[in-house]
Amino acid sequence: MFTKDGEENEGGIEMKEGESETVIGASVKVDGDFISEGNILVQGIVNGSLKTAGNLQVEEGAKIKADVEATNAVVRGEVKGNVTISENLELGSAASIEGDITTKVLSIEPGAVLNGHCAVSANGKETSEPSSVQKPSSDEEKD
Repeated sequence: MFTKDGEENEGGIEMKEGESETVIGASVKVDGDFISEGNILVQGIVNGSLKTAGNLQVEEGAKIKADVEATNAVVRGEVKGNVTISENLELGSAASIEGDITTKVLSIEPGAVLNGHCAVSANGKETSEPSSVQKPSSDEEKD
């Protein structure tokens, strides 16, 4: 995906400083539907819905209470709503998502919080049945 300093992560895309078409700054609050064709960087608050044909970056400290749609996304802040990403979704260690996720590729750093269902499929479309998540087994836990 893309990093805060603009360097490309392995297997991801690069979003350099200044490549965001729209920046919702830390002191900005958006109420309502937000629709864009370009890249969006969120540092503030969004309530309603957020949809872009481009890439989305949600910085640590940002709060979104909205359904979100984008091509690629990196989330390091808080999202309360369903998240639909057609390609790659990366959850940073400070990310918190309360809602269902639908994406092609999902990366989750240790420390990220996800409360909801997650559908990961090759075509990026939700399947009729949610994927099951299997916890790693340990020697201490016996069924």
